[in-house]
Amino acid sequence: MGHVDGNAIAGSLAEIFPFDVTAAVGRCAHCGSTGMIGDAMVYFAATGTIVRCANCDEVLAVLVETPSRIWLSLSGVRGLTLPT
Repeated sequence: MGHVDGNAIAGSLAEIFPFDVTAAVGRCAHCGSTGMIGDAMVYFAATGTIVRCANCDEVLAVLVETPSRIWLSLSGVRGLTLPT
């Protein structure tokens, strides 16, 4: 399964957050590396979208969209830094 960069989920995240999350800098809870969410690796699957750390390949986030809701887990992100 090939991946694209984190900018591929900008539209889905725009429905949740009032700012461009792909420009936010996140810290991986597994390896501690930091990077823009837009630089993460995104994998699309039938069950949802998986966002992985570009450094260690651990899962940063999982996004599942249904006709009536959006489910988002950011369990692999220790924190986000947002520009003001």
